[in-house]
Amino acid sequence: MAVRVLVIGSGGREHTLAWKLAQSQNVRHVIVAPGNAGTANNEKISNSGKAVSVTDYTLLAQFCKDQKIELVVVGPEAPLAAGIVENLTSAGVKCFGPTAEAAQLESSKKFAKEFMDRHEIPTAKWKAFTTPEEACNFVMSADFPALVIKASGLAAGKGVIVASNKEEACKAIQEIMQDKAFGAAGDTVVIEEVLEGEEVSCLCFTDGKTVALMPPAQDHKRLLDGDHGPNTGGMGAYCPTPQVPMDLLLKIKNTILQRTVDGMRQEGIPYIGILYAGIMLTKNGPKVLEFNCRFGDPECQVILPLLKSDFYEVIQSILDGQLSNSLPVWLEDSTAVTVVMASKGYPANYIKGIEITGIPEAKALGLEVFQAGTALKEDKIVTNGGRVLTVTAIQRDLMSALEEANKGIAIIKFEGAIYRKDIGYRAISFLKRPRGLTYKESGVDIAAGNELVKKIKPLAKATSRPGCNVDLGGFAGLFDLKAAGYKDPLLASGTDGVGTKLKIAQQCNKHDTIGQDLVAMCVNDILAQGAEPLFFLDYFSCGKLDIHTAETIIAGIAKACEEAGCALLGGETAEMPGIYPPGEYDLAGFAVGAMERDQKLPQLDRITEGDVIIGIASSGVHSNGFSLVRKIVENSSVQLSSLVPDGCGNQTLGELLLNPTKIYSRTLLPILRSGHVKAFAHITGGGLLENIPRVLPEKLGVDLDARCWKIPRIFSWLQHEGHLSEEEMAKTFNCGIGAVMVVQKDLAEQVLKDIHQHKEEAWIIGNVVTCPTGCSPVKVKHLIQTMQINGSFSLVNDSLKDCFGVQPKRARVAVLISGTGTNLQSLIDSTKEPTSFAQIVIVISNKDGVAGLEKAEKAGIPTKVINHKLYKSRTEFDSEIDKVLEEFSIDLICLAGFMRILSHPFVQKWNGKILNIHPSLLPSFKGSNAHEQVLKSGVRITGCTVHFVAEEVDAGQIIAQEAVPVLRGDTIGTLSERVKIAEHKIFPAALQLVANGTVKLGGNGKICWTKEE
Repeated sequence: MAVRVLVIGSGGREHTLAWKLAQSQNVRHVIVAPGNAGTANNEKISNSGKAVSVTDYTLLAQFCKDQKIELVVVGPEAPLAAGIVENLTSAGVKCFGPTAEAAQLESSKKFAKEFMDRHEIPTAKWKAFTTPEEACNFVMSADFPALVIKASGLAAGKGVIVASNKEEACKAIQEIMQDKAFGAAGDTVVIEEVLEGEEVSCLCFTDGKTVALMPPAQDHKRLLDGDHGPNTGGMGAYCPTPQVPMDLLLKIKNTILQRTVDGMRQEGIPYIGILYAGIMLTKNGPKVLEFNCRFGDPECQVILPLLKSDFYEVIQSILDGQLSNSLPVWLEDSTAVTVVMASKGYPANYIKGIEITGIPEAKALGLEVFQAGTALKEDKIVTNGGRVLTVTAIQRDLMSALEEANKGIAIIKFEGAIYRKDIGYRAISFLKRPRGLTYKESGVDIAAGNELVKKIKPLAKATSRPGCNVDLGGFAGLFDLKAAGYKDPLLASGTDGVGTKLKIAQQCNKHDTIGQDLVAMCVNDILAQGAEPLFFLDYFSCGKLDIHTAETIIAGIAKACEEAGCALLGGETAEMPGIYPPGEYDLAGFAVGAMERDQKLPQLDRITEGDVIIGIASSGVHSNGFSLVRKIVENSSVQLSSLVPDGCGNQTLGELLLNPTKIYSRTLLPILRSGHVKAFAHITGGGLLENIPRVLPEKLGVDLDARCWKIPRIFSWLQHEGHLSEEEMAKTFNCGIGAVMVVQKDLAEQVLKDIHQHKEEAWIIGNVVTCPTGCSPVKVKHLIQTMQINGSFSLVNDSLKDCFGVQPKRARVAVLISGTGTNLQSLIDSTKEPTSFAQIVIVISNKDGVAGLEKAEKAGIPTKVINHKLYKSRTEFDSEIDKVLEEFSIDLICLAGFMRILSHPFVQKWNGKILNIHPSLLPSFKGSNAHEQVLKSGVRITGCTVHFVAEEVDAGQIIAQEAVPVLRGDTIGTLSERVKIAEHKIFPAALQLVANGTVKLGGNGKICWTKEE
């Protein structure tokens, strides 16, 4: 069913967002708040008018519910930095964009630079200052040209001054810090070195894990042609930029964008939405100038028209965390140019209300006109801002697109209009440079291939063995069977791949174990013939060769060959542009082995009813069934990056699934050649049901009992999450058995002992039986039953903790409320996380029918109403609460807007177990009117404090605090809203510290930190 969408903002960017969303069949109507003349009553698009305030998030949330808005898309940076996403989300309204904490990448230049340093993201040298004297001294003494002066906070895209000398830089510092040219945004300045090169804009979509690149663009900041005149918000842009070829774009993705998204996730601040990196292409490689947390303007007007995919569906895939399964598609062989028309006097003072004509005529030429600073006056479109509108043209090449855009500019008229005619001139100059076409420009980098061979030669050389001295580079590899000791040999060969386990490796960016999977899949297959693996060949194919990734994979292959006892004799690296998407690759392997003629397996004529089946342990899922595994993970509540609970090491789910396939040749070949083994089966694709019959004679089958072997708990989780039948498990997965042997019953114990001596885990798991025609040759008893016992499910939910080993004890928490339950939703959300050390088991209110009870019930948490008016004293009332707490075996109590003072006996009994939050930095500003006290005092910093509850109000020991700046012009309402955002962050964090035992109240009544913070 088609939905209604709200776009926040009023510029050309927001007109473009609404225009693109309205193209979706999934969208019934787009409302823009507040919007402009271009978004007023335009088919599927209309403005909100004065019906809603976009700064009062409570009212905005109610407006969304009243208007049945199902998605909010935020255009400008200020609402994102102010916390619009988390506020609307907590109110039950979907909102697209990063949280305020994640948006610090733009809202705090200092945060962004420190973050880049922590995660080794290339950027300019820098330092931050809070006093103009220190800043100016640094400019004068720095050992690099420290001439870029930036206001650290948000300055509407205008807070950067690039000085031409040190004196000019100091003047800029004075203007920003003392004269407050950019207001509070300039309280801290960041001083950077001047970077030289070409500046480009590289944007991407991200769901917090996957990065989906947009085509790169280039903005033009100067007002006039030839990059003359003052700096502006942007006078035009073009996309894509020919100066950024695909290999460079992939480098920017891997070293900047992906590293940023990964780093934010590692720091517990998932970044979801649009990530914009302003990049300088220096002689030392791409470096970050700045991050933005949203589309640029005019970059949005030039990039989104090239998006071929449904924009609404792209946003939904991001919000669902499924971007990797629904990557956006872009128009190919197309270039877009956007030209901005501005008011006379811009970027300084300008006149509003001037009539605009010619927009319908420009659109009739097939151009897109996105309005920004416009308004409706007596049914006429008039100017209402500095940058008035943009004209976008899409053509096959840059020159044609610029010509078409300039035609539109010539048609549209308003008095004093300013615009540039040379948008894209740098790219045009770049394209006109004389040069011949090269193989590298077609997408194949021979030099990179040669470099890879140079790196992997010693790796392959190390796998040399009798019969083969590896030396890569020839047309073919040779193997001497006589030198290997064979007299009357048979050769066995096998080829295989790794399947869609590769997707897991690519999504986790972990490529060091996938090579062992490739070798194991091939050598284990030829081992089933009784063959010793002699040599191995690999095939690695990709769209664009990444030397580091390829080297990592082939190093894994070489290491696995050594483990298997075979030589890595050669291989093929195929770079095939257009066949594979960026970052993806495929693998195939080919193994050749040998055995003496009388050692060939299986020995079908020796296998009889009553023979014993020995199962050899697998290391996990190995390399089969991963299309089903990926579907199960996709439909579950966990992600590949989710941590596996205690008992399974420090792995993530992705790392656990990537445990490499076991190689059995070195350990099991001596046993296979002992004469005691009649058959050996590798449990590969087809699972237990389809692989064992491959080594049995007709009319014989096997009966297996799953109680006889240890099933890794990953299989229990897969079965539970996927609701898989017993047959589906047995025909898809190895279920803990990587290989089986058929042996004579009276030799079984000896063979089992030999296997154990070779450090493999194995069990007698079944018998050979007669199998009537038409019956299944493999029967597995008690498989699901054993998995369910093995899984140790204590709760039937979607958490990994259900089945991955013993989980840590979770503190049982009661939350006491009196109304909406301030902070209740944030506490609920945090305790629902799989890694939480706390769980809310009861919510108690002293008032009936309040919103907090509804929140609890919606989350499936039991509730209880205890009306304080029915009790004669506080002690009686608290005693009744205490009974409920005892009934639910409560460990900790959180007060979330609980408006009753607790009695002495209650506080004494629960001393060190009650947490409360106060909206100031205690011990300052105690009591109920903290915000009023703060504003009256004139302090510039306030915040919130989580503390243990003591008998004296707001006097308990402090657990955690979060600072919030007091802004000029703050009211009690605006300050309260910002402090609430901090509360939603710090209260859950403090609860986790107490629940996991990191913080407790000591015997002396003081805070005691029992672990590292």
